[in-house]
Amino acid sequence: MHPLDNLRAKVRSLHERQGRKRGVTLFGDPRASTSSPTGKAAEGTSEHEPGPIARLVDTWWTRLIAAVYDGGLAAQEAEYGSGETARDYLWNTLGTGAWGMVFPVLTVVATQLAGIEQAGMFSMAFAAGTLLMFLSNFGVRTYQVSDLDEKYSFASYQAQRLLTSLLALAVGLLYCTVRGYDPTMLMLSIGVYVYKIVDGLADVYEGRLQQADKLYLAGISQTLRSIAAIIAFSVLLPITHSIALAGAAMAIAAVASLILVTVPLALLETEASKPLSPLEIGGLFRHCLPLFSALFMFNLIESVPKFAMESMLPYDSQLYFNALFFPAQGILLAAGFLYKPQLLRLANIWSNPRRRRKFDLIVLSMIAVIALMTAGALAFMGWLGIPLMSFMYGVDFEAYRAVAYLMIAAGGVSAAIDFLYAIVTVLRRQSSATKPYAITLAFSLTVPTALIWIMGLTGAVVGYLASMMLLLALLSLEYHRIRQDLSEKNRSPFHP
Repeated sequence: MHPLDNLRAKVRSLHERQGRKRGVTLFGDPRASTSSPTGKAAEGTSEHEPGPIARLVDTWWTRLIAAVYDGGLAAQEAEYGSGETARDYLWNTLGTGAWGMVFPVLTVVATQLAGIEQAGMFSMAFAAGTLLMFLSNFGVRTYQVSDLDEKYSFASYQAQRLLTSLLALAVGLLYCTVRGYDPTMLMLSIGVYVYKIVDGLADVYEGRLQQADKLYLAGISQTLRSIAAIIAFSVLLPITHSIALAGAAMAIAAVASLILVTVPLALLETEASKPLSPLEIGGLFRHCLPLFSALFMFNLIESVPKFAMESMLPYDSQLYFNALFFPAQGILLAAGFLYKPQLLRLANIWSNPRRRRKFDLIVLSMIAVIALMTAGALAFMGWLGIPLMSFMYGVDFEAYRAVAYLMIAAGGVSAAIDFLYAIVTVLRRQSSATKPYAITLAFSLTVPTALIWIMGLTGAVVGYLASMMLLLALLSLEYHRIRQDLSEKNRSPFHP
């Protein structure tokens, strides 16, 4: 018998056994009634039933092995359906939520098990890793999923993402060398960097699944990777008492999930790609550079206080800054959930010159909603927020109450910036936002650094708030200019 035929026979046998076991679980074993008057199977003949997770893993592993021996992953037929809107929404929400919880959950774990200083080290490594993730992504995801006619082959998307991921890794290693990290911080940083860069690399495969209208599979992939990282870090830290080894465990878990789940899932469940083209790879870099520049500069502006603190303050300050930043980030996420599903509707409203006033009212209404959300977050922080944070982290945050209020205000301003940039994108003028971001970046590299030198952690938060307020003012002026320009020309930006 040919080895491949033997493997196929084993796969069929496995599926038949699983089918019989499912039948036993649901309907009972017909042999049980004849083996004992009580209806129980004879002693010594019962077989241990694997749980649903074990069966799922066993089935997935069997499918992978069979695909490898049967022409490769891309040559197999898809088994999961597309157009599952409810499932798309559910798993995308779960995936995004799990991804967003990795940092706050592991910061709490690190604080409780390793202390404030090492938790601060972890926070610093994660901040740098997040920037590297944006470099790896290069702003390609939106462009990829909207490439419905597949102008660029998936092979070209993969090659371009591999290049940006390798570049991100090289930049991370260079940063560690320039900083002159000790062995502990070096190992921790590399582990976190690899985890975040894998996040960026996996995004191209999850984008492929979304492109094939199987967003729920992308959500499952993201959820599994995030949970694996949380478990790996949380299990290894109390066993080894080493924050560096826990960071390395995150990296290993992320790479394993990429190899065993994300890549195979994308290749098995989507059509085989056309060959890659160097011209297409260059085109992706060219078309996605403006969006990448704005996103990277915004996140760099947010991260500058953290990098400045690393040079002037102990790592404890990183923990306090990031812990206070999480509630502020919640405003940004909540606002995004409200307006992002409405962007297509806003684009349709703006395309009709008679409905421009309604467009303006919607923009003002969303800004008002963000202001109300910020006020609500301030009230909550003054009531339960500070005691809750003290309980979660095991650290007294009462001395940082005033700083917490400033950070909440910065979070509201940041949410308004994110919304205005989305509106500018709807108007197809996103390139006009480059100048405000560049000016603010130059400001953030100077003023907040001076404030940190004078005021410490408080100066970092004040500097961050000042940077966000400056960017909001510049972006508002730019939006007003764009709005006036388009109104005077009385034309749609979609049809020059």
